[in-house]
Amino acid sequence: MTAEGARLIDSHAHLDFPEFGGQVDTVIERAGAAGVLGIVTVGTTYDSARKALEIASSREGVHAAAGIHPNDVAEHFSEFDAVAKLFETEALVAVGETGLDFHWKDTPPSEQEKAFRAHLDLAISRDLPVIIHVREAHAEALRVLDSLPRMPRGVFHCFSGTAEFAREAIARGFYISIAGPVTYKNANNVRATVATIPLERLLVETDCPYLAPVPYRGKTNEPAYVRATAEKVAEVKGVPFEEFARATTENARRLFGLRRQ
Repeated sequence: MTAEGARLIDSHAHLDFPEFGGQVDTVIERAGAAGVLGIVTVGTTYDSARKALEIASSREGVHAAAGIHPNDVAEHFSEFDAVAKLFETEALVAVGETGLDFHWKDTPPSEQEKAFRAHLDLAISRDLPVIIHVREAHAEALRVLDSLPRMPRGVFHCFSGTAEFAREAIARGFYISIAGPVTYKNANNVRATVATIPLERLLVETDCPYLAPVPYRGKTNEPAYVRATAEKVAEVKGVPFEEFARATTENARRLFGLRRQ
């Protein structure tokens, strides 16, 4: 991935997913051409984490995170110890994604919370940021965080909460990452919330292969498209794109401990 002229970091992608099978290098090249200098690719099970590490280890500017996604807890939480062991030997930049998702009913809330707490403990013990997924469980997520002996650092990714929740998360030291839905026509509430979030606490992401932003909606999302999201958030914030890109890139570097390229 070339860094020349690059200004953005896609703070959350899933390059190991089958939608990118056999195309990862081409996708990364397109990201570089679009001004994306870094990608955090996130494993969601043990096998996914191993694939994310394989992708990251051989591509400049790609970094890996590992966890068990809350929607995969019922089937895959038995792999957590193996995932945790990866952090002893591998260059992972974050724990997760983890969290609570009460929209889907595949995993009981009590099991999701158990897994969430295990990931949070791992992040604290390894002094790494945690990537948190929350859907229809925002109050419960804060309750879990507030019960810990020490608050971890991290990011609420693909943010879907209210302005009040964003304030509560930021007050606890977290970053907020914005994905493609901010560009959707019916997303006025999302844009209103984004307008309230301080620039120094914002990241941008694709969550690819899902949630492609306008004008790519309906296509397989990919890191190159994070620029469309960033342009919309900069517009909402009333900030010049160059300033917005510089700030969110520095935020991602700071959170994940990424070196300059």
